[in-house]
Amino acid sequence: MDAETILAFLPWILIFGVFWFIFIRPQRKRQKERDEMLDNLQEGDEIVTIGGIKGKIIELEEDSLKIQITPEVEIEMIRSAIGNLANVEQEE
Repeated sequence: MDAETILAFLPWILIFGVFWFIFIRPQRKRQKERDEMLDNLQEGDEIVTIGGIKGKIIELEEDSLKIQITPEVEIEMIRSAIGNLANVEQEE
C-alpha cells in the first residue's frame, strides 16, 4: 500500500476508533458487570426487577429464582429479569 491509500482510509479508521471508545467499549463493560452481578446472586439479596418490582431472593436455581415481594406473595422469575441489586446505586 502506498501513502495515498493509507491517507484515504485514515478518516474511516479514526471514525471507527472514536465510535469504539464512545459506544462499544462502555457497553461491553456494563454487560460484563451485569453478568457478574447475575452470577453472584445469593439467597437473601434484595433485588429490583427490570419491571420495577422490589423483592428478596428466597430460592435460587440455575436459570430462575423465587423472590418474596411481601410476606404473603412469592413469584418465580428468570434471572435475566433482574435489573440490579436494591442496595446498589445505579450509575448514570
